[in-house]
Amino acid sequence: MGFSLLFCFKLGIMKKIKYSLHILAELTKVRITFLVALTTLAGYVLAKGKIDVGLFLPVLGIFLLACGSGALNHVQDSDRDGLMARTRKRPIPSGKISKAAVMGIVLILTISGSVLLYLGSAFEGMWLGILAMIWYNGIYTPLKRVTAYAVIPGSVIGSLPPLVGWVAAGGVLWSWQALVIAWFFFVWQVPHFWLLMIHYGDEYIQAGYPSITQRHSVQHIRYQIFAWTLTTVLSALLFPLTGMIHSAAISLLMAVLALWLLGAFLGLLKRADKLNPFYYFMRINYFVLLIIIAIALDAYLS
Repeated sequence: MGFSLLFCFKLGIMKKIKYSLHILAELTKVRITFLVALTTLAGYVLAKGKIDVGLFLPVLGIFLLACGSGALNHVQDSDRDGLMARTRKRPIPSGKISKAAVMGIVLILTISGSVLLYLGSAFEGMWLGILAMIWYNGIYTPLKRVTAYAVIPGSVIGSLPPLVGWVAAGGVLWSWQALVIAWFFFVWQVPHFWLLMIHYGDEYIQAGYPSITQRHSVQHIRYQIFAWTLTTVLSALLFPLTGMIHSAAISLLMAVLALWLLGAFLGLLKRADKLNPFYYFMRINYFVLLIIIAIALDAYLS
């Protein structure tokens, strides 16, 4: 009898922990923040030319700061999230957690992330990380309620974490190499987001957000997405062309990846084809992830 009660008690505790972790993962947008952390790793490796223990603190610091920023965004968008089918089950609008509790989580993550960034990349890296949070929560989030083009200035956010890795490894912030890194991680986010807009445009409009689908026809948006994707491909090729990638095999791999993505997105130019935004959305995400992996592999092969 006693054993059964103890087992049930432990099982209940485990379920509560699992439930809490699920809410925390959703609040902190773990899948997105993990990719953000990987971009920090990419910047570090490009500056250092190798993977070592020095990347641990800046990568973890950015991850925690991005998690805090994502959780704060849940608070900021909770009123609109409750109006969209895609987001109404998020922790705050569904009543799983209060705004006050989320703000406590935001505070803990922001302070811990900032401290780790300071320890791993000094003031320069820490302020870049804080700037990314300010830009996301203080500029982009309010701006997306005003204009359908908020993603363009908002994409600056994505260019900052890799620069944290760059300066943490000893790279000079005001250098042409840093500009190449920042440009690549800036430009890919525009087609990434606009593909979401095509897929969920009606829901965003219903929730009161301006959508690019209100400004342009789907065919026009196709052309814009293709142009931004072409720019993304050319930006990725700057890594080997400017000598930031040292291995010939990795340079060839990046060229193949660029051709693959460009070939996949040629379908956007065909008027007769029914548009499947998710197909293109996943491919540009895979492309960026594979470019980051290629950068990391270059450190081993060169």
